Amino acid sequence: MSARDTAARTSLRTAGILVMFTVVFTALMSATFEVTRPTIEASAQEGKMRLINEVLPRVSYDNALLDDFVTLGPTPELGLDEGGRIYRARKAGEPAALVLEVIAPDGYAGRIQMAVAVGADGRVNGVRVTGHRETPGLGDYIDPRKDRNKSQPWIGQFAGVSFADIGLDKWKVGRDGGVFASRTGATISARAVTNAAARAADYAIRHRDALFAAHAGGRL
Repeated sequence: MSARDTAARTSLRTAGILVMFTVVFTALMSATFEVTRPTIEASAQEGKMRLINEVLPRVSYDNALLDDFVTLGPTPELGLDEGGRIYRARKAGEPAALVLEVIAPDGYAGRIQMAVAVGADGRVNGVRVTGHRETPGLGDYIDPRKDRNKSQPWIGQFAGVSFADIGLDKWKVGRDGGVFASRTGATISARAVTNAAARAADYAIRHRDALFAAHAGGRL
């Protein structure tokens, strides 16, 4: 057997081993994913429900809220460049509230992700920051988990406020002529969250009928 034949056999054997390794590794990864997928999905659903329960009391609705949603395309009013979801809460079949995914694009350190629940009566049920990179120890009070005032976290002031009573003109922090408090030295963070909550409430009220009438899982 020539040296060329030996080299060719060696190359083929090596290639065969690599192909076999790739097939086995891919099969193992696929099997692992399939086995763990239900657990991962259940964990994700649990996380979403935990968040929603922070902005909307569980007793206020009786439908399978995570299955009752509308998908939005890019919606600049809500800061959703790539779209998002709005969950619909119902009680005895009647509209109860909307839970909106919202992004404030103008935080001190960039985008602030939020969830805003707006009741069918136009009253805000709750606002939560779900992701941000504001300055630690200064602007992170917008997140109740990091707010030092645990008894009365800053973001709790939105709960129960009627958007119709205040209106868009006054739904601002005090420094901008509005009715909501901020914290000294970190007004930018408070302003971004407050203004995004206003836009969310305004959007929910203006599109309420269409949102509740849309097909579950549909896209607006």
